[in-house]
Order: sequence, then C-alpha cells, then structure tokens
Amino acid sequence: MDGHPTFFNGPYDETMSLLVEARNYIAYHEAIDQRGRPPHVRLQVSYEAMRVTSRLTQVMAWLLAQKAVHAGEMTQEQASEGYGLSGGDICTDPSGPDNEDLPAGLRSLLERSHRLYMRVARLDDQFRASVSEAVG
Repeated sequence: MDGHPTFFNGPYDETMSLLVEARNYIAYHEAIDQRGRPPHVRLQVSYEAMRVTSRLTQVMAWLLAQKAVHAGEMTQEQASEGYGLSGGDICTDPSGPDNEDLPAGLRSLLERSHRLYMRVARLDDQFRASVSEAVG
C-alpha cells in the first residue's frame, strides 16, 4: 500500500485484521459460544456478529473507494456520492461490549469494530467537507 495517503495504511490493516478475526469467530466459535445459551441470547449473539460484519464491510468499502480516488480511478465527487460510509444507527450504536450475556470474543470484536468505524466516520466527514468546499 505504499504511496497511499497516510490515513489509509493503518485503518486498512486494522480492518483486514478485524475482518479475518470476525470471519474466524463466525466460522469456528460462534456456534460453540451459543451452546447452552437461552434462545434470546443466541439471537442476540447472531445479531451482534452481523453488526460487526456490517461495520467492517462499510469501512473496507470506504477505504477501497479512497484507494481508487488516490489511484485516479474515481473522482472525489464519485466517491463522495456513491461510496460514502453508511450503516447509520446500526453501525454507530456502541452497545454490546458491556453485555455480559455475550461471549467475550464477540464483545471484544464489537468494541474494536465500533472504535474503527467511528474513526473512519470522522475521516468520511472530513472527506465530504473537502469535496463540498472544492465543488461549491
């Protein structure tokens, strides 16, 4: 990733690492963590695992759009209009890490994915503001 803006490498590496960790959790640990738990907790575990996935997918899509802008494959306006960070209330909701009913591994993923998402949301806000200033 050499030659990319300095903001890109750290969040990209962190996102990739969390994506792998989330995949491994869902593929290998989620079913084990749900054994013996009441149905409402199993449902909550599944819901929160999807929240982690949503956050990380949104962040990775945004980062790849920024990479395309930097490489000249897309304009800033195109990236701002079609590839802005989304996810709204679901991704910005910080709940989950404090819920002792959830497995520790999932709580950790929830907390770290939320911190990453919020950092990238601030970058997205700055990016959109700079595009608005350039256009208007």
